[in-house]
Amino acid sequence: MMQLEFAQKAKEIYSKNENVIGLAVGGSWLSNQMDEFSDLDLIVVTVEKITDGKTLMMQYAKSLGNFLSGFTGEHVGEPRVLICLYDNPLLHVDLKFVTTEEFHVRVETPHILFDRDGQLKRSLDNSEAKFPFPGYQWIEDRFWTWIHYALLKLGRGEYLEAYDFLGFLRMVVFGPLLHIKTKSCPEA
Repeated sequence: MMQLEFAQKAKEIYSKNENVIGLAVGGSWLSNQMDEFSDLDLIVVTVEKITDGKTLMMQYAKSLGNFLSGFTGEHVGEPRVLICLYDNPLLHVDLKFVTTEEFHVRVETPHILFDRDGQLKRSLDNSEAKFPFPGYQWIEDRFWTWIHYALLKLGRGEYLEAYDFLGFLRMVVFGPLLHIKTKSCPEA
């Protein structure tokens, strides 16, 4: 599978970089649900912080192969992520750059691909993954106002805005509540 090959190549390249102390992977890799349409979520752990500017992040990304484009993830609230597109094979790769101090704060427990001196394993052993769920009262305080907003959009004939709002509710309300109900993530 192309994601596995790309991850192996990244491991070989980054293990030669003295500033990189480890490489881990998350996302669909962890649940064994990766297929030909999956992206690859790599976590690059460095000694020196490289996320103060996009330039270093881009250099690290370009070293992995036929880099087509990349941009930082401020739009998803994560400026430490460089969202990349590679060619040969055409593959979407998210590279999250963190220091050892930042690695232990996480929403999932990644699989370690390489770990110079065992620092990543120690960090995972001494911390816990926590998904940032909204609280029940936080949802309740907003829910009916949000529903009213969506109904106003329908009333005005702004159907695409109302449709988009359903996606928002799925991500912010229904998705987290389903995770809590099915215990696929611990409740906050």
